[in-house]
Amino acid sequence: MTDTPKLIHAMVRVREEARSLEFYRTAFALEIADRLDFDGFTLIYLSNPESGFELELTVNKSQSEPYDLGNGYGHLAVSVADLDAAHARMKDAGLAPGNLKELAHSSGGKARFFFIADPDGYKIEVLQRGWRFL
Repeated sequence: MTDTPKLIHAMVRVREEARSLEFYRTAFALEIADRLDFDGFTLIYLSNPESGFELELTVNKSQSEPYDLGNGYGHLAVSVADLDAAHARMKDAGLAPGNLKELAHSSGGKARFFFIADPDGYKIEVLQRGWRFL
């Protein structure tokens, strides 16, 4: 047996719980796996049957101003089986996904993707499954 680390979740801070839950449910079929309420904050763990990885939403109860995402945050990434269908579904739901893009590598690999932002401005890359994005 080895003690190999396993990635289990990523955390983002959100201001409006209901708005964020609706976004992640609509965009990525993420549902509440657990909700832990504390005096000053709430932790909400979201997941779906496709992956054991969770997204933790932290709601700081005293936060009224938008979070400053700074220039260090990059993005989360999600893969889908049908990128065109996911893009159309999100557009039809009024979630404003960005344009579809393609990036080819000299190895012959190719990424097809688009970006979408959650209600707090966190960018999420949505990639077509394949090449190295399974």
